[in-house]
Formats: sequence, C-alpha cells, structure tokens
Amino acid sequence: MMKKIYVSTIALLMLSGCAQNTPDASGNVSDANRIGSDTISIDESNMMEDGSGINYNSSSDGFVSVYFDFDGYTIASSMENRVRHNATKLQSVGSRQVKLEGNCDEFGTDEYNYALGLKRAKAVKDALADQGVNTSNVVMVSFGESSPVCSDPTDECYAQNRRVDLRLVR
Repeated sequence: MMKKIYVSTIALLMLSGCAQNTPDASGNVSDANRIGSDTISIDESNMMEDGSGINYNSSSDGFVSVYFDFDGYTIASSMENRVRHNATKLQSVGSRQVKLEGNCDEFGTDEYNYALGLKRAKAVKDALADQGVNTSNVVMVSFGESSPVCSDPTDECYAQNRRVDLRLVR
C-alpha cells in the first residue's frame, strides 16, 4: 500500500508542470518545445532595434516589455537595457502605482504558467529594485498563457508571449 502511494506521488510530481510537446508548422516537434533542451534565446536585434529602439512591445505608458527564454524566469543580459529603461521611466512617474504583468507561451499547464508568470514578474520587480527603484508601488499579476500578443505556431511568436509588461494603474 505504501509503495503504491510513493510511486503515485513520484509520478504526479514528475508530470505536474511539464511542458507539452507540440508540432511546429511542418509537423515536427522543435527542440524549443522540449523541457531540458536548450532554450530559445531572445534575439535582441529583433526585439530592440528598429530605429525607434523598441520592437514587439506590449507594455504601455512609455515602458518596454521584458522577454524571457523558454521555461525561464531569469533576466537575460540582452534584456538589461530594457530593465534600465523601465527603471528610469518608473523614477519619473513618482508615486503612481505600476503593474507588472507576467505572461507565458502556451506550453505547460494553466497552473504551471500562472506560477511562471508570477516568477517572471518577481524577477523584473527585483531587477528594478536593484536599479534603485522604490518598488512599494509595484504590484504583480500573472496572466499565464491567457494574454498572448501572437498566436502563430512559430518560435518567434512563442518568444513574444514570454514576457512581463509594465503598465501604470489608472
């Protein structure tokens, strides 16, 4: 009896939070869809540089979105300029409340993605604090996978959905 409970518990732990492998447009499962594989890197040239300095931005009020690798919640060095930009902008808005919205791609369970979205928002909040921002007026929410900005079945599209958006609370 105890052995069955132990095996069931281990099986549940292994299955919870695992990303789902889904085929790309050609029907193949890409390495980016597999947990444990190399993550998709954020291509800063596609995300930052378009002459105006911002691309694929779904933040508002002069803030810029911060993007994350597949299944990750650490801020990549390529995103540090975005964090600095947001820190400068936050210092200029005074005591207004700012919302950090954590988002994920469609891979993983709803519960897993909700938790991952919160971890991403927390990572941005901590990075802003490291830049000297008073984070007492910063609130965090997670939309998990429910607020995509792109729905094409491509790695580039999935990368746009792995983000934290910043918005002034009205």
